[in-house]
Amino acid sequence: MAPRLAWLGDDFTGSAAVMEVLAFAGLRAVLFSGVPTDAMAARFADADAVGIATTARTETPDQMRASLPDPLAWLDRKGAEILHYKVCSTFDSAPHSGNIGTAIDLCLQQRASDAVPMVVAAPQMRRYQAFGHLFAGTFDGVFRLDRHPVMSRHPVTPMQEADLLRHLARQTDLPSALIDLESLWSDAGASALQSHLDAGARILSLDSMDPASEEAVGRLIWENRARLRVAVGSQGVEYALVRHWQRSGEIAPAPSVQGAGAVSQIAAVSGSVSPSTAQQLAWSAANGFAVIGFNTVSVLGDAAAQEAEIDRCIAAATQAAAQGHSPLVTSAEGPDDPRVATFRAALATSELSSDTANARIGQALGRVLDGVLRATGIRRAVISGGDTSGHGMRALGLEALEALAPTIPGAALCIGHGGSAHDGLQIALKGGQMGSEDFFGWIRDGGGPRQASE
Repeated sequence: MAPRLAWLGDDFTGSAAVMEVLAFAGLRAVLFSGVPTDAMAARFADADAVGIATTARTETPDQMRASLPDPLAWLDRKGAEILHYKVCSTFDSAPHSGNIGTAIDLCLQQRASDAVPMVVAAPQMRRYQAFGHLFAGTFDGVFRLDRHPVMSRHPVTPMQEADLLRHLARQTDLPSALIDLESLWSDAGASALQSHLDAGARILSLDSMDPASEEAVGRLIWENRARLRVAVGSQGVEYALVRHWQRSGEIAPAPSVQGAGAVSQIAAVSGSVSPSTAQQLAWSAANGFAVIGFNTVSVLGDAAAQEAEIDRCIAAATQAAAQGHSPLVTSAEGPDDPRVATFRAALATSELSSDTANARIGQALGRVLDGVLRATGIRRAVISGGDTSGHGMRALGLEALEALAPTIPGAALCIGHGGSAHDGLQIALKGGQMGSEDFFGWIRDGGGPRQASE
């Protein structure tokens, strides 16, 4: 039987977030870390939804054209009614990096679709779209995207435009249109859809602010799935579809979910410079974690310097674990950490691009986590940072993930599958700006329902 839905994610944390929306709605969903082997795919032959994670968010358009066709073709062959290209809920993208227009072109080359609905908002995650403009919540409130304290300062793709179609216009020449809240709230979405299709629109941005508009979005996409066969957006696509499926009786109400149980220690690495992550690291340092700094300048030098720093961090983390702490190795403690300025100054005098340097940091942190887990026997872990998560998954040899226990939307505790020593590892992948202040402690406690600030 073909799955209901297939998705291709532009990073690992976001890809896992799609999986958790579906899994905690009672559907079997699996995320692969690449095109799976036949044997691995066969383990999940009965899945209701299948996804593949990539690192497209940090790739150039040429790199995307080289890396995305194979996973797109594999997913398309599964025969799902909707093929979803998953992007960040804060729309991280630029013409030179993570170009969403390029991804849409590749999806349409693989699969015909009259138009591509674009759903970035996800009210469950405090991501709201009103009249085409995206707003996102933080610890300190809800901000328009171009005034967001994190996203407006993003080191790679700073967001300077909240109107998503205006932002996207720098990445594609495809004609676009908006289906706004007035149409959705007045049950005029279907007529707006037809009008825009008649006018030649190929990308349709959809507002979503509340349960009513979200369900209307899901209904519009699902009832028109024969001609809207490709979608783009955050896990807001799945939240909208699930809300419609539940309301229409296609699936049962969401089952109750529980935590995975507390453990005494976890191991974690963080490659994020987000202020949100900085608050989480400060909480962790005061609550049983040993925060260990990774010297990012080491990745700019020769291999020996990098190897020495990796070994030093593994040794320090192993010692901390032996003393009863949960080791947490981090590249920085927020954007104002002096290490950030030191690294940028060193990078400016090196021969490396920022993309290459950041990839090296992610790869190094992945190797640190691999070494710590092997040395300590710890079986629960966290990787913080979308780019770092992709490199970390590969360093651990994990080929697939299934959701295990919820935390905040978008950062569930998962179980990893693969042929490596880490098969069965419990792991959470967290975007830098995601999670409650006590997130690392929450994972140590096993996740599960909890009232938590975001």
